[in-house]
Formats: sequence, C-alpha cells, structure tokens
Amino acid sequence: MSFFDLTDFDDHEQVVYCSDKETGLKAIIAVHNTNLGPSAGGCRFWNYDNDQDALQDVLRLSKGMTYKNAMAGLKLGGGKAVIIGNPKQLKSDALFKAFGRAVNNLNGRYYTAEDVNITTADMAIVNQETEFVSGLEGKSGNPGPFTALGTFLGIKAAVKFKLGRDDLNGIRVAVQGLGSVGYSLCERLHEAGAKLVVTDINQATLDKAASELDAKVVGLDEIYSQDVDVFSPCALGASINDDTICQLKAVIVAGCANNQLARAHHDQALMDAGILYAPDYVINAGGIINVALEIYPEPYCATEATKLVENIYNTLMKVFEKAQQTKQPTGIVADEMAREIIALK
Repeated sequence: MSFFDLTDFDDHEQVVYCSDKETGLKAIIAVHNTNLGPSAGGCRFWNYDNDQDALQDVLRLSKGMTYKNAMAGLKLGGGKAVIIGNPKQLKSDALFKAFGRAVNNLNGRYYTAEDVNITTADMAIVNQETEFVSGLEGKSGNPGPFTALGTFLGIKAAVKFKLGRDDLNGIRVAVQGLGSVGYSLCERLHEAGAKLVVTDINQATLDKAASELDAKVVGLDEIYSQDVDVFSPCALGASINDDTICQLKAVIVAGCANNQLARAHHDQALMDAGILYAPDYVINAGGIINVALEIYPEPYCATEATKLVENIYNTLMKVFEKAQQTKQPTGIVADEMAREIIALK
C-alpha cells in the first residue's frame, strides 16, 4: 500500500524520518497542518512493536494536535514526534541532541515538547540544539498539571450535561492510567468528593492511590466493567474499541489520553450506547495551552494559561449542545467545528 493511501494519512504537509547511527536515534516527525501557525505537539518515546505502529501513532497524534490547537483557540498548527525504542535503554544526552538537530532542520515549522517518557530535563537538552522547544523549566514548565486541570473541568462539564449535577460529590469515576497527569486528575477528583476506581501497570502508584485517595484498585482488564458514572481513559490510546464499549457501565467517557477511540466509528457506537463522549483533543488541551503561551512572543503568564484552560468547560458544553441539537456524535461535531476554524473543508 502507498504511504499516501494509509488510513491515518490525512493530507499531512510533511513527514520526516530521522536517524542517527551513533546515538541510536530513530524518530518520525509529522507536520499535519500549519494553516493557523507553526505546528506544535509533544514528542513521545515509546518501544513500538514495529515502525508501522510508530508511523500510525505519529500520523494520528499530529492530526489530533491540529484539531486540539484549533479548538483551544491557539494560533498553532498540529505536529507530533515519536522516538522509537526503549527509553530505559536508549535515553542519552547525545540522542536528545541529535533529535534537537532534526527538529531544527524544520526551521520552525514544528515546535516540540515533552510527552510520554520524556521530561522537561530531556527537553532542556533538545533545546541546546534548537530554539523550537517549549515546556521548559523556568518558563511554562511541566504541562501535566494544566492537562489534569482541563480534564477535571471537562469531567465537570460532562457530568453537568449528562447528569444535571453541578458538583462531583459522590460521582463514581474509573480512571485508567495513573501517570503524572492521571494521578493529578485523581487528586482533584478526590478533593471534589468523587469516588475513585483505578488501574495502572505500576503497583506502587496503585498502592499510593489506595492509601492517599481512598481509591478502589482493580485489574487492567476489569476497569471497563466497573459500576461507575464516568470512565476516564488516561493511559495510551485506542482503549475505546469494539471489545470495551460493550463492557462499559459508565454513561460518560472523559479522560486525558490521546486517541481514545480505536477507530472513528466508535464515536457513533458510544452515542448508540447512550454514553456521552468528551472528545479527547478538546478535554485534554490544557497542556498545549500552557505550552503555547511560551511559544507566543508575549512573556509566559501562568495566570493567563489557567484562564484559557478553564475555558475547556465552555468549549465542551458547546460541543455537547450542538451534538444534541444535530443528533450527531460529539466527536463528529468537534471535528466539524475544528475544520471550520482551520478552513480544512
């Protein structure tokens, strides 16, 4: 099959394969669309089963960033990068410098930042080779807390729309994935009075959640069938699929993971099942909103970033209301709204 015929290719402007023999760097940078401004999106370091999976991931993620940045009202296009391999074995200053040179070769068409398995310290090393980096300590810093805040507010919006509740006291939430963002989200939910059910591959983190947040711990495959109000995917993508939708007892799907739907038709499947879906790239935009204010020429301001993140609540309510009026799935509605903004029709 031709590259241009791939299901996840969406008229991407540029896809660059990067390698450096000395450091072991193998990376793909995808620039999806720059209508609104330079593309921006994080870089994840993941041990993909094969290069095809890495390509699929970066194509989907970069498109998602285009829509995410548009719906967040940012003057940025969508891009993403993936570094292929085991981060525990391959991470080195030299590798991140090589990646920085690859980013720099795009001459500002793509701004990178931290994502899965990459830290702000790693990005500081990338920054030694290129100025096109955001999310640096001393500036906007770790975007995770802002992603968690936006997701928390998105869950409140979904609960208000679906259940008619203004608060989360007693609301049951199943959280899949307790990384830095997922755990921060759980802390906010616990403080708001929500009842938590959690799962993760890290037992120490699960023990901490049980102790500190009074969370019920369940197995990785058990999280879908929990008797809860909200299912919150906060791990990697494609957790909403043919096998899992039929297990869900939740009436809301709202989490901070990217690409939660395995395929586009699962948006309709959730709607048919009476489940309200908060489109992932709308609800999890807090991190890129924070990072964007570092890219803009004006000095970074955390207060301004927080105000913009808080608007995620209102944006989601508009999506939910339009979906109800048009009897369309929320994901399709959000896509249409994003395309209108970036003039991709």
